[in-house]
Amino acid sequence: MNTRGLLDQLLKSGQDLLQNKAPAQSGQQGGVSSQLGSLLSGAGGGALAAGALGLLLGSKKGRKVGGQVLTYGGLAALGVLAYKAYGNWQRQQASAPRGEPQTVDRLPPAQVEQHSHGILRAIVAAAKADGHIDDRERQLIDGEIAKLTSDIELQGWLDRELAKPLDPAEVARAAQSEEMAAEMYLASLLMVDEENFMERAYLNELSRQLSLDAGLKAELESQAKTALQQLPA
Repeated sequence: MNTRGLLDQLLKSGQDLLQNKAPAQSGQQGGVSSQLGSLLSGAGGGALAAGALGLLLGSKKGRKVGGQVLTYGGLAALGVLAYKAYGNWQRQQASAPRGEPQTVDRLPPAQVEQHSHGILRAIVAAAKADGHIDDRERQLIDGEIAKLTSDIELQGWLDRELAKPLDPAEVARAAQSEEMAAEMYLASLLMVDEENFMERAYLNELSRQLSLDAGLKAELESQAKTALQQLPA
């Protein structure tokens, strides 16, 4: 499955959503719109990615579509934020592992795909953390994802992820390294509304299941907070 390509498209669509404009396609700037319907009807992969991301983020929550997403260039940018957090933690903790953090922006392709799979699993789970993805919304998400990728295996996997009960322990089992766990938690932080009790409780349990060191968890939350503070009002 080409999880990396799909995840990168979803993450890169965030900046255009935040600026309330359709993504540029073939050198042409799309019309200004903040409505999910307009995003869904847009032409081209970028607009479709924006629509799918908006659905995953949950427009029904009353949040600005794409209000808490990465705006720094997709998957590599998530790795950069995780790398900063991990590096800060290493310097502060004598017991922390030494050596260069192997975050998703610094890995060979096969390992990037593995990390992407875990991150996408975390994003889908975070989107379900408030308990409100209904059957109609699932159908819309499935339809948008199908326009982004023809990979039947990946489409089926996403459909199963959306359908299964939310289980932080199951999500955490995808983490094959401490850096991967950090990326999954960071992506989840950027997806949820921490003022929502259910979503905050999910994050707390996810961090516990990921066995994140308290200092690393604090650094990841600091990086997420800094990223979100830089978003347009």
